[in-house]
Amino acid sequence: MKWRHSDATVAVMFLAPSLIGFAMFYLVPFATGVGYSFMDSTVDGQFVGLENYNALLASDSFRKAASNTFLFTIVTVPLIIAISLGLAMLLNQSIYIRNMLRTAYVLPLVVPVASIVVIWQILFDWNGSLNAWLSYFGIARVDWMKTDAARNVVIILYLWKNVGYNIILFLAGLQQIPKDYYETADLEGAGRLRQFTDITLVYLTSTMFFVIIMSIINSFKVFRETYLMAGDYPHDSIYMLQHYMNNTFLSLDIQKITAAATMMVGCILIIVIGLFVLERRFRQFME
Repeated sequence: MKWRHSDATVAVMFLAPSLIGFAMFYLVPFATGVGYSFMDSTVDGQFVGLENYNALLASDSFRKAASNTFLFTIVTVPLIIAISLGLAMLLNQSIYIRNMLRTAYVLPLVVPVASIVVIWQILFDWNGSLNAWLSYFGIARVDWMKTDAARNVVIILYLWKNVGYNIILFLAGLQQIPKDYYETADLEGAGRLRQFTDITLVYLTSTMFFVIIMSIINSFKVFRETYLMAGDYPHDSIYMLQHYMNNTFLSLDIQKITAAATMMVGCILIIVIGLFVLERRFRQFME
């Protein structure tokens, strides 16, 4: 008992600097921001209840940004899960080009964002490489970043940038599944689809849960690339919540920024809690 108490004390001492830093730079500022979202000013402000939130929901620009972010997430997350899982299963097999494919999916993880944006600007500019190829084949040029096509460009950029990380996670999960299970399933006459649903997906439940959460978080971080490619006020189809908060910050409307951030964090928490509940119920169902 004495040893356990001493061990716990040592663990707390090692964790204390990180916990203090996390509290100072994340928890305390966020809690302060939540408090500001219910005030009419950051200096000697008065409590105004949900007035800032009502003003936020009445804003056309906020509704546009929220709907674009929500649409982007529900489209890209299932896409990146399906693509990364399929590629991970392909790379888990003994194929000739496996090493080349592994190099290809790791490259986006190590290339700086600024370099990525330059490449994509060269590809999708009005006078860029892609339009040059379209003109060569007699197809009309497309103003990629100033039309609804901008959403497709950002979706492709998000998939290309993040699929490699998900592949690594799925590969780690796939390699933990004993090969004996698949051999037994083959002997019992189970087809590929049955093996995928009853073995692969079941044993990848924890990995799948983590990958979905990380994909959702990364979908909210696509603002960085979008901002560098299209600036403060991009085409309406790619005007995200982070654009709204960034532009609102420039006008120093702290109350609206904190209200928007609080609502975004609340939505993410609801999604994550919902995923936890779904994972627990799925585990109970499989048991």
